[in-house]
Amino acid sequence: MDFKSAKELLALCAENALPISEVMRRRECLLGEVEQDAVDRRMAKAWDIMRASATQPLETPIKSMGGLIGGEAKTLQAHAAEGKGICGDVLQKAMTYAMAVLEVNASMGLIVAAPTAGSAGVVPGMMLALQECYRISDQRIVDALFNAGAVGYLAMRNATVAGAVGGCQAEVGIASAMAASAAVELMGGNPQQCLDAASTVLMNMLGLVCDPVGGLVEYPCQNRNAAGVANALVAAEMALSGIRQLIPFDQMLDAMYAVGKRLPAELRETALGGCATTPAACAACGRCSGN
Repeated sequence: MDFKSAKELLALCAENALPISEVMRRRECLLGEVEQDAVDRRMAKAWDIMRASATQPLETPIKSMGGLIGGEAKTLQAHAAEGKGICGDVLQKAMTYAMAVLEVNASMGLIVAAPTAGSAGVVPGMMLALQECYRISDQRIVDALFNAGAVGYLAMRNATVAGAVGGCQAEVGIASAMAASAAVELMGGNPQQCLDAASTVLMNMLGLVCDPVGGLVEYPCQNRNAAGVANALVAAEMALSGIRQLIPFDQMLDAMYAVGKRLPAELRETALGGCATTPAACAACGRCSGN
């Protein structure tokens, strides 16, 4: 059940009549030399942590260590509760939960890096929103997380998930690809549609720079998690409708990696370009540091 590319993954799915999630689960059992129950328990624990980090700030808003964010998720939730939301239930919830996770991360709380800390809100945001809106069981969410893990594994093996290497397209971009693929399987899509959605996400986020204000994983990271989950939802909807992706996921990964390596150092997590060098950002950092 091992695979090194999306093409090989799809072949395994076809040969064994299995969804991506089950191929990934069996791969983990095989390579880790552990029983399925143990693998499932680990993923269920990860889901518990994801859910807690996505909901805690809605009860008690958390100020970040750098002081740049805190309370945004609860503000977004209140906006929807007043009947003023324009995004619809799934996207509104997904954005809210995604932003909440970044508050936990930026306050040194417990999160699941999926695939990184700076992009940790996208996958749980999408999964929790779909679970609540469609009454999906925890077991099915755990299955979907194995699907997301397969996409993340391919990105780490064949490209990068590090903002310092490939920009935010490699962090929030891959997180969004993971979420889109998992959502497609969760909502009844086939393996090809899952990877079509993942490819569409990367296409739509190609070239996104990493420019953390003050060098902190707070801003614009939190906003980009919300935007990433929206991108994932769009890509999943397109794939589920039957719209095919011209460029296979393997090739889109290659393109993303190539673009990332061509980004100047100032736009790869150094805080020397982009949003980080605007006058407002510099002033905010001065206040946070006491300068």
